[in-house]
Amino acid sequence: MPQDSLAKRNVIVLVMAQALLGAQMPMIFTIGGLAGQSLAPNPCFATLPISLIVLGSMSAATPVSAFMQKFGRRAGFMLGTLGGALGGAVGAYALYIASFPLFLVGSFLTGIYMSAQGFYRFAAADTASEAFRPKAISYVMAGGLAAAIIGPQLVKLTANAFVVPFLGTYATVIAVNLVGSTLFLFLRIPKPPVPAHDAPKGRSRRELLATPRIAVAVICAMVSYALMNLVMTSSPLAVVGCGFETADAANVVTAHVLAMYVPSFFTGHVIARIGVEKVIALGLVILASAGGVALTGVELEQFFAALVLLGIGWNFGFIGATTMLAGAHRPEERGRMQGLNDLLVFGGVTMASLASGGLMNCTGGSPQAGWAAVNMAMAPFLVLAGSALIWLLLRPKEA
Repeated sequence: MPQDSLAKRNVIVLVMAQALLGAQMPMIFTIGGLAGQSLAPNPCFATLPISLIVLGSMSAATPVSAFMQKFGRRAGFMLGTLGGALGGAVGAYALYIASFPLFLVGSFLTGIYMSAQGFYRFAAADTASEAFRPKAISYVMAGGLAAAIIGPQLVKLTANAFVVPFLGTYATVIAVNLVGSTLFLFLRIPKPPVPAHDAPKGRSRRELLATPRIAVAVICAMVSYALMNLVMTSSPLAVVGCGFETADAANVVTAHVLAMYVPSFFTGHVIARIGVEKVIALGLVILASAGGVALTGVELEQFFAALVLLGIGWNFGFIGATTMLAGAHRPEERGRMQGLNDLLVFGGVTMASLASGGLMNCTGGSPQAGWAAVNMAMAPFLVLAGSALIWLLLRPKEA
């Protein structure tokens, strides 16, 4: 459609940002737990650095959203790359001096980038027509496909580049942020207009969350992202703990992140054809299947199969929930609702990543038992999200 020419230009920029800047996330999630395990005084805290990344993202969600509402998307995304570069620098120095507390500080700063990256999908919708919106969101998420390849390969090249393990990876993260920040010079999203005194203020946060469609979208996004993080965070520990190599763990993460983003080439079309609710439901079913496969054993092919299903389930559940949310609030509510959504989503992800290390390393006394505990923990949350979605579908249309 002619009116979507600007939206398509912005989608190209955001896809490139997702590919290059997004590569730092699989890099850090691949080695964060392993680096944490080498520094932590207690192995139960191995995944605490990843938890601090997510906590940083949760803490930054509302301020970053408000910053973008006032100064525009470009300024907000530049701020994110600054956080990512600082996080990489502090993390590298912490590894050099073997300081676990300082490593946690660097992880928290990395969360600022992760928070900003979360708004790429909303930025794709800002200038898109209603018909192009789900496709724009889906295409931007598909940029993670390149990130899935670039990130773990950079880990293989840099993890042992210096005497201190993983120091080279964190140095590379700094470079990725500095180079990637230049992409946003080409982004063209108008700043939100300063509202007049008599302009509509929109609903309050409480009123937004009381809207059934918004509440269910937030719940499904929280569950999809938190469960994906719960299992992905502990997977490198499980792979290495079950006798495989760090390179094997990187390959499993590569397969997982590919599965997260490859479906994005058609997720938007599927949503347009069968409806967003059915796509979310399919995502929840596939997430449950991932847990079932993981419980069948700890051979390498089972790790691959479970993590691939986990990625596909996340894609359908999270993109579906994002699309549902994007169509359920008004422009004047954008900064308020999107910041609140990511605050809640990453709050859930923080709790999941905190639980991941404890379940993996401090349950049952073996990597196999810990891995089983991680995957069994998915069940009650899938029931919660599934029940919320069914409740929404059964509500009278006029309500």
